[in-house]
Amino acid sequence: MGASQSVFSEEELQDYQELTYFTIKEILHVFKIFRGLSPEAVDRDRNVKLSEDLIMSLPELKMNPFKDRIVKVFSSEGGGLSFEDFLDMMSVFSEKAPKEIKTQYAFKIYDFDDDDAISREDLKKMVTLKLYVP
Repeated sequence: MGASQSVFSEEELQDYQELTYFTIKEILHVFKIFRGLSPEAVDRDRNVKLSEDLIMSLPELKMNPFKDRIVKVFSSEGGGLSFEDFLDMMSVFSEKAPKEIKTQYAFKIYDFDDDDAISREDLKKMVTLKLYVP
């Protein structure tokens, strides 16, 4: 864990802690998960954007029928997720995140056409998403 901590300055860790619902220890754990998706790429550039497919391969997302939307909502411009995007996503889904924040992001996830409204078409897509059945 010490190696991960040296990746970030104390100031960065404090900023991440203020902007998320995580402790410093949890932030370092999230970084370990992020790095585990593509160690070589993250070691070369801590600010690398990992592909949406790579993020969706996480066990927590892999079976989720909304994984495409979840990743899209948290992706910064150009697609893919940087560590900060990933940290935001993990923070929103943490137990410590307030219900209001979770509700705002749930709305964005269900708004398939990104028009700031849940339309009949959005509801249709929501209901007809293929659920994973082993």
